[in-house]
Amino acid sequence: MPTCPETQNTLEVDQTKFWDSNGVNWDAHRIGWVIAGACSVVTVIITLISVFQHCRNYNNPSQQRQILRILYMPAVYAIISFFSYRFFRNYTYYSLIEVSYEAVTLSAFLLLIIEYVAMTGEGHSAEKAIERKDKRPLPIPFCCWRYRPTKAYFMYTVKWSVLQYVVIRPAVSVAGIICEHYNVLCESAGFSAKYANVYLEAIDFVSISVALYGLLVFYGLTADELKERRPLAKFLAIKLIVMFTFYQSFVFSALEGRVIKATKYWTETNIANGLNALAICIEMVFFSALMWWAYNIREYKKPGTPTTSIWRPLWDSINYTDFFLEIGTSIRFFIDYAKGKPSAHGHGHRVQNTIQGHTKMDFGEAFGVSAAPRHQVYDMNPVAGVQQRRGDAGYDPSVNVAAVRTSYDEHIRLAPYAYPEPVREGVSGVPR
Repeated sequence: MPTCPETQNTLEVDQTKFWDSNGVNWDAHRIGWVIAGACSVVTVIITLISVFQHCRNYNNPSQQRQILRILYMPAVYAIISFFSYRFFRNYTYYSLIEVSYEAVTLSAFLLLIIEYVAMTGEGHSAEKAIERKDKRPLPIPFCCWRYRPTKAYFMYTVKWSVLQYVVIRPAVSVAGIICEHYNVLCESAGFSAKYANVYLEAIDFVSISVALYGLLVFYGLTADELKERRPLAKFLAIKLIVMFTFYQSFVFSALEGRVIKATKYWTETNIANGLNALAICIEMVFFSALMWWAYNIREYKKPGTPTTSIWRPLWDSINYTDFFLEIGTSIRFFIDYAKGKPSAHGHGHRVQNTIQGHTKMDFGEAFGVSAAPRHQVYDMNPVAGVQQRRGDAGYDPSVNVAAVRTSYDEHIRLAPYAYPEPVREGVSGVPR
């Protein structure tokens, strides 16, 4: 692959200092430096307040560990954008690190709303959460196809559609950093097929499109269950950050050579990147406030309950073993599906796991597609003309010739229930 024909930085470097014997050297770059720094500080303060509130009222770890990860997003973007503005010659490295956190946030949001859906089930039962969901069309542009939510393979596909981004996006960033080091990335060359940037951008575009479509399918399926949780406000608090950063970067790049002109110390690309970083620092002040409102602490406060230590919540929020557990569970399911295991081809696939002493619901459970508890099995006594439950006093397997089950409507059935094998006369049947 050819190297970039030109560098995005000037050869001449500004040697003046912020302060000297004549006072402060104010120019456009240093004014932007101060504004970016001040906005980053405000963003961090707002984020710390919202994070501290959740840490001191950490009464629902399965939900709040995901909320903490989401609340970090504006501060992470603001801090990295400030450094990318300050050290503009290394802007590409900072920007590639910055966008990786978007994948963490989207995945945390998915796991959060899974917990919300489970909360709506009768008796906090995940199996009851969406038991009456019927066959429905996919969202645009695939609305010609219909899907059945209780099919286990479909739900695991939706889960993986989001979680794949937490793997692919960091991998793309690492590849981009390597390509930039060897001068073959060439962001300033646009979408030229000669350089690596176009291929990495294509992979990232497909990956995030799949992730967002998976979230859209999820939201459409569970909108009724989530309506008390303000899901749209929570999602927009995340997605608006992604949209603003993407589209304004595109606008500033389009202005290069037209409105944005190179100077002695800064190329057109330097100036466009700096404007984008400065805009992000300013916007994160407002987005951190939006996050504070959307993920409010009120629903987690319990009057009379002592406040919790901040260290356990902070550790939970940076401990990503639950992500790897969910990814591993999905991979294992698809392996079972490829092998033709019955548990992966019906309406149920149950994986029990526990995190920090709390029962952790897998994706199948939260959607009510895990195997339901085995029902009591009754046999028909042809002599007495009544059903007898196995294990009851007076139960005689020698005269029970057929095993029957209670039935209920197929369209609201959540998970497979046992169909006992036929019993030969004089032999007790053993249910599956």
